[in-house]
Amino acid sequence: MSESQFEKKEIVKKSADFDRWYTDVILKAELADYSPVKGCMVIRPYGFAIWENIQKEFDRMIKVAGVENAYFPLFIPYSFLKKEKEHVAGFSPQLAVVTIGGGEKLAEPLVVRPTSETIMYAMYAKWINSWRDLPILINQWNNIVRWERRTYLFLRTTEFLWQEGHTVHETKKEAMEFTLKALHWYKDLYEKFMAMFPIFGLKSQSEKFAGGLSTYAVEFLMPDGLALQGATSHFLGQNFSKVFNISFQNRQGKIDFAWQTSWGLSTRSIGGLIMAHGDDQGLVLPPNIAPIQVIIIPIKENSAIAKFCAEIADGLKKQHIRVKIDDRSEKTVGWKFNEWELKGVPIRIEVGDKEVESGQLTVVRRDTHKKSSFPLSNPSTSVHSEVHCELLGASLSHLFAEIQKDLYEKHKKFVTDNTYETDDYAEFKKIMKTKRGFLYAFWCGDASCEAKIKEETKASTRALPLAAKEERGSCIYCGKPSNYRWYFAQAY
Repeated sequence: MSESQFEKKEIVKKSADFDRWYTDVILKAELADYSPVKGCMVIRPYGFAIWENIQKEFDRMIKVAGVENAYFPLFIPYSFLKKEKEHVAGFSPQLAVVTIGGGEKLAEPLVVRPTSETIMYAMYAKWINSWRDLPILINQWNNIVRWERRTYLFLRTTEFLWQEGHTVHETKKEAMEFTLKALHWYKDLYEKFMAMFPIFGLKSQSEKFAGGLSTYAVEFLMPDGLALQGATSHFLGQNFSKVFNISFQNRQGKIDFAWQTSWGLSTRSIGGLIMAHGDDQGLVLPPNIAPIQVIIIPIKENSAIAKFCAEIADGLKKQHIRVKIDDRSEKTVGWKFNEWELKGVPIRIEVGDKEVESGQLTVVRRDTHKKSSFPLSNPSTSVHSEVHCELLGASLSHLFAEIQKDLYEKHKKFVTDNTYETDDYAEFKKIMKTKRGFLYAFWCGDASCEAKIKEETKASTRALPLAAKEERGSCIYCGKPSNYRWYFAQAY
């Protein structure tokens, strides 16, 4: 047995080298790995299990609202993208195009899916004839290809996974309401399941989706002071319905064009999750999204401890707690502690002779490393009975809720502490050059001011809050009258 089997998986400290720490955590916690294809990554089972939990929660949300899942082709005729000029211009630099198929040159090049508006809307035009055919509420879980020059695991890769919802409505009001409904789904997903505190609102015209009328987003501040766009929801208006002829006979018997929305969340969310909560020991996963919520580690090997661990695990599984026993004999206890801390499992239960004899479980929180004793019952009676596992399960569920809340409040405090309201451009530039963060400042809405700010500070507009109050102020850059403060930040 080699010494390497007992060595800890060392990672650089988060405070020492954030970028290196981020990559270390992904690789050594076995979330993903670099692919032989440049710019692509392999999502390993543990990382994919996180994505499956995100999928599960979001899928539940959208299906309650009547959204159905479907699947559309990976290949899109190039002519489809050209139909909406702003759309094709926005995606042209990132397109992967197939020109040869089956050894022969294709009559028309095919684009490898950068997003599915065009291929889906060609079908919508075929399916919709009357107002009775509306609304159409369809989502698909798929892969996307965008040829990126610079890639970063989870945050920006040539191929990534996401969901994209595309709805069609009878009226502008219905479409607008659905656009905001999707935005709030994302907000709830991040807050309630990923314990992340967002700002959310309207994107500027220069930051909106190519081809849409308006874009809304949830944005997050990361520990390095950069903003991460977590998800977007787009009000497409009638832009695409006019070019793809998605028309219908309305209730008055006249032909009208449909109103549309699209909205998406990708595996980039996992990158944000890693950065927002991780520490020097590795991942810190919120219980609601963690693939394994409880890891049980036997302190030594004997039949009594093994039986005790198995009965506790079986009892917790019956209560739908995601639990695993690490009974690998080739690994030391210290190695296992390090391994599961690195992987961010919310709760560790340590089981030795003392625990078996006393009926007191040793429970350790990953986020605080706080160690507690959880009583089961008198060991001379039925220590391992289902009723006692129910009591343990109830206690752990309470602890999960506490961890979830604490992680959310910690991230919220970080965002609040690193959000600065300023009316002075010199201060704006100084903050962006040093500590960074969210800056909340007046902007006149002129795209030229926005471009100059980005050129001089690398900060872009991130969002106009949905609940923003109208105020009187002066643009942070040009001094012209402005009625609203916008969030600015340097971004990934």
